[in-house]
Amino acid sequence: MTDAELLAGYVEVWWQAVDDFTALLEEIPEEQWDAPTDLPGWDVRAVVAHVAHLEKVLATGVEEQAEIGEPAHVTGAMGLYTEIGPANRRGATPDDLIREIRESATARHTALLADPPTDASARPERVFGGVPWDWRTLLRNRPLDVWMHEQDVRRAVGRPGGLDSPAAQHTTDYLLESLGFVLAKRVGAPAGTTLLAEVDGSEPVAFAINDSGRGERLADLPAEPTVRLRTDRESFLLLAGGRRAVAPGAVRVEGDERLGQLVVEALATTP
Repeated sequence: MTDAELLAGYVEVWWQAVDDFTALLEEIPEEQWDAPTDLPGWDVRAVVAHVAHLEKVLATGVEEQAEIGEPAHVTGAMGLYTEIGPANRRGATPDDLIREIRESATARHTALLADPPTDASARPERVFGGVPWDWRTLLRNRPLDVWMHEQDVRRAVGRPGGLDSPAAQHTTDYLLESLGFVLAKRVGAPAGTTLLAEVDGSEPVAFAINDSGRGERLADLPAEPTVRLRTDRESFLLLAGGRRAVAPGAVRVEGDERLGQLVVEALATTP
């Protein structure tokens, strides 16, 4: 697959994720926009405002400023940056926010189709917050961000669904790639340790700690891994997304149970 084909695929998944997200938002009565989400300090309105902010910056290249203060739930510079969207849109109606997302995403989508990126390692002209991402990272992260926030809203208003969409598949497979990092850096497993993860709806993935202490993905699945994790898609994404605890038994651990539990506890790799 060429870089152009890879990036075009990410764009298509993001575009579908935006459509799914805004379609969901249109179904939510205004009184539920104040419902708290799993993200500390954010209700549904804040989540949607955050998505609107990022899509607007990517569409226009214009960064926003806002007086944020020192919210108790914020840690780090990027956390402060993500508060700009909600702060600047406190008075926006649900229709305002839905319209802003759609207009910004449409402008961005049109531009990407008219002049598609062809070098995944090149630096885009527009990246929010000054993050040093290349085209591959930026376009790969947008479906993940939009879909994870769709799920935040769904849980907040009691409308489960969207777990079989292209963005759901994309996000699951993307986050599964972080298990080598979790095993090596978060857990500190010794060389020779192997981990096999089986998440419903995705191909099993396996990692091993090499002699340098890094988690390498294995081409062949080990017959007897040090630890095997089995779970459903939603439970994995709740944990990998750092959202909330899952039901007891939702993640089945085989092999080294202590190591497996450490991996489960360290799964969160995205805010």
